[in-house]
Amino acid sequence: MHKRTTIDQTVVNEKIEKQIKQGYPLLEKDWFQLDQHEEGTLININTKNNRFLAKAYIGKQNVGSGWVLTRDQTEQINQSFFTRKLKEAIEKRSSFFQAKETTAFRLFNSEGDGIGGLQLDYYAGYLVVTWYSQGIYTFRNLVLQAIRDTISFEGVYEKKRFAEDGSYTGEDDFVEGTRGEFPLLVKENGITYATYLNDGPMTGIFLDQRLVRKQIMDKYAVGKRVLNLFSYTGAFSVAAAMGGASETTSVDLANRSREKTEEQFSVNGIDPESQRIVVMDAFRYFQYAKKKELVYDLVVLDPPSFARSKKTTFRAAKDYSKLVEETIPLLSRGGVLVASTNAANVTSKQFKRMIHDAFQAHNLSYDILEEHRVPVDFASTSAYPKGSYLKVLFIKTKG
Repeated sequence: MHKRTTIDQTVVNEKIEKQIKQGYPLLEKDWFQLDQHEEGTLININTKNNRFLAKAYIGKQNVGSGWVLTRDQTEQINQSFFTRKLKEAIEKRSSFFQAKETTAFRLFNSEGDGIGGLQLDYYAGYLVVTWYSQGIYTFRNLVLQAIRDTISFEGVYEKKRFAEDGSYTGEDDFVEGTRGEFPLLVKENGITYATYLNDGPMTGIFLDQRLVRKQIMDKYAVGKRVLNLFSYTGAFSVAAAMGGASETTSVDLANRSREKTEEQFSVNGIDPESQRIVVMDAFRYFQYAKKKELVYDLVVLDPPSFARSKKTTFRAAKDYSKLVEETIPLLSRGGVLVASTNAANVTSKQFKRMIHDAFQAHNLSYDILEEHRVPVDFASTSAYPKGSYLKVLFIKTKG
């Protein structure tokens, strides 16, 4: 293994200096000129008076050019550093290992646990490591050894998301241990979900929506007609059905969404034929539903932050309000809309404004019944608000 390079960088902007002192973990793209340096290079960041501020590493991804690792000048970025960070993260989540009703959760969450660009998820004894840059991937051997030193596991898989936009590149890899048999069945609040750790960047379930699915199952679904738009593998629909929904309709553009959603119902003992699964562009479904005069008591609206179909390009920051505006006519009087976005560039205030504008366009009033952010295992830091990217509102229509 080649010797890692360490460089010095000086912060001349007092605002940036203050941000780093306050714990801001991201190296913004315009802070330093780093293009000539290799990914994974360590940086000693100093003030213009040559006082130490932080140690960071170069790891280019869509959000920035690297991450702060420590503000302790004496701390070495070595095996013990990674082992300690992982051990601390595991200890914070000790209660999850005792929970029999939930066997899938986030074990290490990037900058929220002190190492930006690195994620580790737990799936019923199997681990999935996600690398978000070439830079963090250069620490791969240290991270894997830290895993061996701190947690027992059946097997380890990895996902490489090296493109600057965070997209998935290359095939995922089985790393070590015992290969999983897929689907790997995991539990979440007593519901069973089929997951695939060896099939591209996504596993079949978004773990950050665990509490939202629980609320749908426990409080909102019984006896209700439920529409799940941008349904992926139908996890919200399954939660609604398990909560006693009178019917569920799952809509997604991807052809494979049908078989994946059918599988999720089947592993819970629910006949997929008893539910509606529609392979259609969600944006087209609005016109279809209006034409058929379809109305729902609960609508889950959880689009990707960016989506493109043949006729439509959707960006949450620009288009979410219009999406809600089109959804409202499908809600029954007193119906509930579960509006969700994972767009980190949309603040909670902006999101609520989008909702307000959409209801105002229909001259309708509403109540926000519940508000959810990322669950506790998706650790975040107040110094980096974008790390708490998830925003979910349970909204009841009035009038």
